[in-house]
Amino acid sequence: MLTKEKVQGFLKEIEVDDLVNNLQIMGNDVYIDMTAHSPAMHEKKKLEAAMKQAFASEFGEDINLKLKIVSPEPSEIQQSQIKGKQIPGIQNIIAIASGKGGVGKSTVSANMAVTLAKMGFKVGLLDADIYGPSVPTMFDTEGEKPISVEVDGRNLMKPIENYGVKMLSIGYFSGANQAVVWRGPMASKALNQMIRDAAWGELDFLLIDLPPGTGDIHLSIIQEVPVTGAVIVSTPQHVALADVRKGIAMFQMESINIPVLGLIENMAYFTPEELPDNKYYIFGQQGAQYLADDLGIPVLGEIPLIQSIREAGDVGRPAALQEGSKIAEIYTETARKMVESLVERNKNLPPTEAVKITTMAGCSPKAK
Repeated sequence: MLTKEKVQGFLKEIEVDDLVNNLQIMGNDVYIDMTAHSPAMHEKKKLEAAMKQAFASEFGEDINLKLKIVSPEPSEIQQSQIKGKQIPGIQNIIAIASGKGGVGKSTVSANMAVTLAKMGFKVGLLDADIYGPSVPTMFDTEGEKPISVEVDGRNLMKPIENYGVKMLSIGYFSGANQAVVWRGPMASKALNQMIRDAAWGELDFLLIDLPPGTGDIHLSIIQEVPVTGAVIVSTPQHVALADVRKGIAMFQMESINIPVLGLIENMAYFTPEELPDNKYYIFGQQGAQYLADDLGIPVLGEIPLIQSIREAGDVGRPAALQEGSKIAEIYTETARKMVESLVERNKNLPPTEAVKITTMAGCSPKAK
């Protein structure tokens, strides 16, 4: 028969007894209240999975482990974290990042933006890639210039709008063929102006298309605004995934501590137009899935390598706008999973950074 002493001894053996706040046993049901090491969603999920596996291994499958895992009180480190000030009217700020260049992050950002807009959300897109802005090309808005509007006595930039998405990019201020040669602080200042001195209005989502790597621009964003969560884009290639680990590690640093909502695997496989059911895994198979499993974060979507995605981006009409197409369907499912992960994040993490979403547009929290 299972006793409280036996369970307490096992908890000590697996070195989690200091995390347990309450332990009750009723027949085969074991009720445990715990406090996680950190408020990060992936840490709580890893703890839950490890506890269930350990109990099943020690006491058998007949034992029903009922876990309640709560977030810890903010530590001194967490209280001194790099956090920016909220932008009035913007509910959720999502950073879209990659550890390295060439993985199609800007294409994914553009298609996610138009997909969320199609789903009924109010969406903004900030092109934070100061040195290689691509949003003007991808949204067929090259040559356009933001105008000045007065809001509450302040002169602000009015974002360019197309396909239901409000956009700002350094590409709207510099010529198409003009090189932006700036040192880090100057680039950061320009970026902060596009965030703070813009008339974004009411937005459910502001997507920030970050430049590759980890550097000045990333830290400037984190210092300037409270980022709700990060989405990481990668290809299945081993060399890309190695850099993705570094990108995820940056967001999970104690002084930053931004939840990673999930991974998007871009160029997951190649499908020729004449053979739509065929899949050729040019860059490897399920690389992002293995990495996500290892880090305890979800894979939000697998985007195929399809010629029409590149063609659509080049002519300034993102492929996700192609109603009834396979790629639009894939992006819709990916966006749904991102929203689900965001709902989960806002439910499980302290409410200081959590913010509401005005409409779920058919999305709901994941079933347990």
